[in-house]
Amino acid sequence: MTSSPREPLTESVNERTRALDLLPVIEQARLMNDEDRLVPGAVGATLPQIAEAVRRIAQALRRGGRLIYVGAGTSGRLAVLDAAECPPTFGTPPDLVQAVIAGGPGAMLHAIEGAEDDAAQGAREMDALGAGPSDAVVGVAASGETPFVLGAVRRAAERGAVTIGVACSPASSLEAACALTIAPLVGPEIIAGSTRLKAGTAQKLVLNMLSTLTMVQLGKVYGNLMVDVQATNDKLRRRALRIVSAATGAGAAAAADALGRAGGRVPVAIVMLARGLDPDAAARALQEAGSVRGAVGRADP
Repeated sequence: MTSSPREPLTESVNERTRALDLLPVIEQARLMNDEDRLVPGAVGATLPQIAEAVRRIAQALRRGGRLIYVGAGTSGRLAVLDAAECPPTFGTPPDLVQAVIAGGPGAMLHAIEGAEDDAAQGAREMDALGAGPSDAVVGVAASGETPFVLGAVRRAAERGAVTIGVACSPASSLEAACALTIAPLVGPEIIAGSTRLKAGTAQKLVLNMLSTLTMVQLGKVYGNLMVDVQATNDKLRRRALRIVSAATGAGAAAAADALGRAGGRVPVAIVMLARGLDPDAAARALQEAGSVRGAVGRADP
């Protein structure tokens, strides 16, 4: 006699919301808000694992490797979103932080449900990317049981990559497959199994921390300023100007002049103003130090 698969925590029925459809909308909203309030605490309980994951990811990127997210459905879409935000926010090359979603790019807009069941395809994706010892592969699956994600992280581990899991169920197959797992236990959803809700929110918070804090470790942030912002539109050009002013105390005119002479490179403009250097000397100081903080010194912006 074979035992049935264990029900993931994310699929269980929430006793607090059994009469959801009978309630006035305001009470439905209040219940949903109450459930959402549980998410930050669940994520907070995993901070030691998040910090260790950031350390391992930063090490991989310093070795010249990549951060590769893998997910399916909502988890995959959240992974794609996080990866897509890194180049404009932190000035990273497009291939430094990548995301693989079951079903390919079309799955961002349309549900391709069967794709998540293909573990072999997950493995093939890692082979196609050439995942290896320099890379960190983060599998994202609310249940921790998605075959596509499991296939990917298992092959990534075989190829020598650092493997990290993000799940919302305890003792999952993803946890067994990864060297490190982050598992914020948000409990059952307000609607049974709709893991785009609390589980999705928890995963988004975790991914925010993984990418953002990794970039802090890599010197992409000065104080709390995103100094490697790529000013590719009017909004971001205005933001770049404000960042240079905030980092140096310079007025708008001086910041604009420095940015112009720096060719729009925010870090160069900051070092120019902070140290009284010309653009070439500021760029050399940045290259030698590896970060704005290193080039400017310990003083707060």
